[in-house]
Parts: sequence; structure tokens; C-alpha cells
Amino acid sequence: MQEFDIRHSVLVRITHWINAAAFVGLVVSGIAILLAHPRLYWGETGGIGTPSLLDLPLPFMLTGQSGWGRSLHFLSAWVCVLNGLLYLVYGMRTRHFKEDLIPARKNLSTQSYNMLQRLAYSTVVFVLFPLMIWTGFAMSPAITSVFPWIVTLLSGQQSARTIHFVVTNLLVIFLGVHLAMVFLSGFTTNMRAMLTGRARKELHADPS
Repeated sequence: MQEFDIRHSVLVRITHWINAAAFVGLVVSGIAILLAHPRLYWGETGGIGTPSLLDLPLPFMLTGQSGWGRSLHFLSAWVCVLNGLLYLVYGMRTRHFKEDLIPARKNLSTQSYNMLQRLAYSTVVFVLFPLMIWTGFAMSPAITSVFPWIVTLLSGQQSARTIHFVVTNLLVIFLGVHLAMVFLSGFTTNMRAMLTGRARKELHADPS
């Protein structure tokens, strides 16, 4: 027999899909911005004719996409930040992080997918996303003029840009693994759980 059990609260589902849409906007607009200058540097300054840390195998596209890319990136970033703050407050008030994300110390040595999944999500929520926001703020002259330590601790705006690029790639890899696990563990069940909050589970009849 089958029954439905609650998997995700309304707020978790809403923030999940808002964050997914914002992340897509960030990636698309980030690519547009990167194409305007596909080189990475370390320190405070960097530009054409100066030594670069990494030359990405992408063409220079100096016009056409940078304007809309920056506008979409700015909008998506603030949606992601505000949505993340809402999720953070909810997670702290409802003990969602402690009960559903942070693995118990006694389970750290257990080789289970559930433990690895919790570690991955915890790393994204508490390390990668905050680092992404920090490096994004460090590239904003308006913010760094008020809080210069934000960029100083990262050794400069170009360093922040490079770290931002690396963290973005880690998040994209996480997204790819996340989508693969959604399909492998049951696409229909997982999508139902994230859309409706209810997932179907199998119950076996008592043989007695």
C-alpha cells in the first residue's frame, strides 16, 4: 500500500524555486559579463596588456551583452541574497538546519548517501553561498567605499573576481550532481515532494 508523507514545508519549497530561478539568472548573466573580459587576475588591478592569472578559452565580446548582463546579475544577486536571508531565518527558528542539514557528529564516519548529502548541502548553504555574496560585495565600488575591509581581506577586487569565478564553478558542479541524484533517486517522487510538499512512500503489509 502507499501513503503520502510530508517532505518539505511551504517556505522551503518557495525559497528553493526562487533560488533556482535566481541562480540561473546569475549564471547566464555571469557568462555575459565574463565574455566582456575572459581573463582572471589576482590583486587590485588587471586589464588587457597586464599579466593574467588565467586566460579562459573564451572569445572577447566587448560590446552587446555586458549591459543587460550586469543589470540581470545585479537583480538576480539581490533576489538570491534576500531569499537566502529568509531561508536562513526560517532554518534557525525551526531547527531545520540542525535536524535536516547538519549531520550529527556520531554519523560523520558513516559512509551513507544521506550523510554525504547533508555535508554537501551544509557546505553550499554555510560556505559557498556566503563566500559568493562576500566576493560579489567586494567587487562593488559603492559597498567597498563604505566597508573597504571587505575587499582588503581578499587582496583586491581582481582577487574577489577570481574567487567569485571559482565558487561559481563549484556551485554549478553541485547543481549538476544534485540534478543527477534527483533523477537517479526518483524524478517523479522528488519533484512531487518539492512542488507539493508530499512524497509517496511504499508501505509493506504486516505479514502477521
